[in-house]
Amino acid sequence: MSSTAAFYRPRPGTVLDVDRAFYDRLAADTDGRQPLERFVVPIRSGYAWEVPAGSLCRIVTTREGPQCGDFNVWNRHNPRERLWTSRTRQLQGTHVSRHDRLWSTLPYLRPLLTITRDTLDWYGTDSDGGRVHDLLGARCDPYVNRVLTGEDFDFHCHSNLTRAVLPYGLTEFDVHDVWNIFAVTGINPDGGYFMKGSPARAGDFVEFFAEQDLLCAMSTCPAGDLSVPLWGPDARDPIDVCRPLAVELYRPDPALTASWTPPSTAPYGGGHGLRRPAWPDAADG
Repeated sequence: MSSTAAFYRPRPGTVLDVDRAFYDRLAADTDGRQPLERFVVPIRSGYAWEVPAGSLCRIVTTREGPQCGDFNVWNRHNPRERLWTSRTRQLQGTHVSRHDRLWSTLPYLRPLLTITRDTLDWYGTDSDGGRVHDLLGARCDPYVNRVLTGEDFDFHCHSNLTRAVLPYGLTEFDVHDVWNIFAVTGINPDGGYFMKGSPARAGDFVEFFAEQDLLCAMSTCPAGDLSVPLWGPDARDPIDVCRPLAVELYRPDPALTASWTPPSTAPYGGGHGLRRPAWPDAADG
């Protein structure tokens, strides 16, 4: 095996073998789907919403132009099952697009969602190694902002997501590493994380199929489309490049999902090598 080959390579027939034809049919049948809801997340804010299993969700740049969104996702009925970005990076890649999945934390380890369409899949890898829809970077937060600038700002993505999930009984301890939608990022030759201005245009979108009942939350990043530095010597307030994002929910034609079932949790059935202690019999005192 080449030293650069992916290390996490499954045997055939696992849940990693995506039925691409199934998801392509869902993506193509736009006439047969039923619109359920549409809303807009204003700039520098956050919002949480539910996506029923078997539904489609589309995140769209509005007519105002490009904007990056920091996205969290949980099992709606069990918030301990949530996006695991590091394992998703290993199973799918550092950036995700059509037919890729977002995977949940242990001990569940199953798909939360599968991407069905991505209008930015043309971007590929640029000359600096940058790609779109990042799983590398953490959400911006007021704690690191205080470290970097000595100032407080309450509308970073971590704070936006924290406010968004409060109505669902969650707190900032439930907010986790994000999927950075519409963001172009990469690692430079020195190992540093870089971000570029988003290539998205009005009407671009990424769409996914909910593999289970989901609670989603998204922050419209206060760095906007990432074309203006948020920190460092050239930093300035990027308010002029901050824009809203729209969210659309659809129910696909029931005939397309008639044979689909939500994925099961990981089938590992062991006890991690633990054994029951040898308690003395009651008769032994």
